Amino acid sequence: MSDETPGDAPVEEEAEQTPPVDEVTQETDAEETVAEEVEEERDPLELALERAETAEKEIAYKEAEIQNVRKRLMAEKAEAIQYGGMGVARRMLTILGDVDRAMTGIEDDDQSAVAQGLRLLRNKMWHELQADGVAAIEAKGSAFDPSKMEAIATIPATEEHASGTVVDVLEQGYMYKSKVIVVARVVVASD
Repeated sequence: MSDETPGDAPVEEEAEQTPPVDEVTQETDAEETVAEEVEEERDPLELALERAETAEKEIAYKEAEIQNVRKRLMAEKAEAIQYGGMGVARRMLTILGDVDRAMTGIEDDDQSAVAQGLRLLRNKMWHELQADGVAAIEAKGSAFDPSKMEAIATIPATEEHASGTVVDVLEQGYMYKSKVIVVARVVVASD
């Protein structure tokens, strides 16, 4: 009788079927050598042309990116130049509003020096602002435009004032060239 048990026999068979570690290493080395030979077989000129083509694409991409940045900066610069006076105009409009409020207590036929001085000051300021690109938003009687107007109150629509029409202007609004700098505060007819 031998010392072998029935379970030992299959283990020996499995061990015989797996190749030794040295053979696996030799096969892997052989595959790497074949891969290296394939790479070495490529023409150096072909590789250089591929690299040059890749570099040309990258250069073209970078040039396009630089052009886009230049265009964006030029547009921003042009806008800054065009709307550079907007802050001053906004501040001057607050002063113009103060002059208008001061003039509400003066009668139209008042010819006193103070009344004439306020009218002259208001007209001169308004003409200077207009020359710089400021325009009043014409709101009364027009359709309500939320980009230029703020509805402070609503009243029921009538035959005279259709729904969505500006009935009255509580505070005048102003545009600086094509931008709103002060919204008009209005009363709107609504259903």
